Amino acid sequence: MLRLLFHTQVSLGLAQAAAVAILAILVAQFAARRGSNIGKEIPLVLLRGLVQILLVGLLIAALLHGPWWACIPVLAAMIFIASTIVRRRVPELPGAYTLSLLCMCAGAGGVLTVMTLLGIIEPKIVMLIPVGSMVIAQNMNIQSLFLNRFLGEVRSHRGEIESALALGAAPDRAAEPYLHAAFHASLIPATDNLRSLGIVWIPGMMAGMVLSGSSPVYAALYQFVTLGMIFIAGGISCLTATYLAPRRIFTPQQQLRPLA
Repeated sequence: MLRLLFHTQVSLGLAQAAAVAILAILVAQFAARRGSNIGKEIPLVLLRGLVQILLVGLLIAALLHGPWWACIPVLAAMIFIASTIVRRRVPELPGAYTLSLLCMCAGAGGVLTVMTLLGIIEPKIVMLIPVGSMVIAQNMNIQSLFLNRFLGEVRSHRGEIESALALGAAPDRAAEPYLHAAFHASLIPATDNLRSLGIVWIPGMMAGMVLSGSSPVYAALYQFVTLGMIFIAGGISCLTATYLAPRRIFTPQQQLRPLA
């Protein structure tokens, strides 16, 4: 129906975005009646998301005619911003921003660098920015899940941890079971994405490559590669966090910090 009323791509896109935003706000309002606070938050989130994605589209259009390395500061900025978002999810964790930044540089940054050097990601802006943003965004989600789950486990098992410390256990050893639980839980979405690939869902990147003229088989293989990179980056990021996170919940006197 909208295609009959709007005849240019931009006007049609704006109309489609407006329709989706209205429906999302209605859903949020119904959720608010069930006690959720999302009703007040979702209009601003939708507006922010729309503005941000439009700015990214304009940025990519401006960078298309530049050298490929021009996307490096863009991806670096994404990592810094993603680390800020993770910190806001766990404000009670001392040094959460530095922790997240180090983990994402090791995970997302390391994987993107290696994959580009190996030629798995073509050194082109139209490939590096979309693929890089997906890896960074999923890494951000994995980090948030890991730290939230880890802090939740520590709060729930504070007595057990303090008892282990009182019996002479090292802080890392006392926190080890809860690190394992957080590590496993944070990688469940990435694992399920690989498990359900092609059966439950066909990712948008694959569909976009097919529509742009790529071979469906190659598009399928490259989508698998992308999800594999997301899993690898998330795994490296969480492994790094397992070494860094315990230091932030214990004092120099090897006592468990109060975590609100």
